[in-house]
Amino acid sequence: MSLVDLIAGADERTLAASGLACLDRCVPLLGGEDEVLRPLWADLAEDRSWQEPLAKARAELGVGGLVEDDADHAFEAEAAELARRMLDGAPDEPSASADALRRWADACSDAALRIHRLLDPAADEESSVTDCREGRTDGVPPLVAAELRRQIAVLELVTAHGSGGLRQVLEVSTEGRRVLRAVVSRRARGRSV
Repeated sequence: MSLVDLIAGADERTLAASGLACLDRCVPLLGGEDEVLRPLWADLAEDRSWQEPLAKARAELGVGGLVEDDADHAFEAEAAELARRMLDGAPDEPSASADALRRWADACSDAALRIHRLLDPAADEESSVTDCREGRTDGVPPLVAAELRRQIAVLELVTAHGSGGLRQVLEVSTEGRRVLRAVVSRRARGRSV
């Protein structure tokens, strides 16, 4: 089943977890600490409102980041803008309507894959984020392929285990965040040489 199909068939909790996981993996681009979204995960697990921790995360991530906005950092600046849109587009409640959550989860999925494509040195003009989301993965660069696998794993874990799968989802996101942070760091070191 393709990523698009999994999102289309997901329930509200799964959609909220999917969007939050994509955002969580991309927090390094916004200059956030690893735990900045942890309160949202806790609220999602307990079926509580995440309006207050979401507002706090938006305030904390509203300024700064790992990238600067100049010509040498164009890819990172674009990636950071995509991550910012994920955060800005988050519904105020994890129990929002299924349609609102589906739109957000879908946008986050697309943005996260685009971010990984922008930052993947093996990416070329032929690989399409739309194609890989629809299950056509020939020629997908490694960083994008790994993010696609993480997104599918998140959707499958929450679909199969409900709130009980959120701990494993958080582990998947933590690993993805480390990968992205390392990629951004390597790119920065490469420019300084």
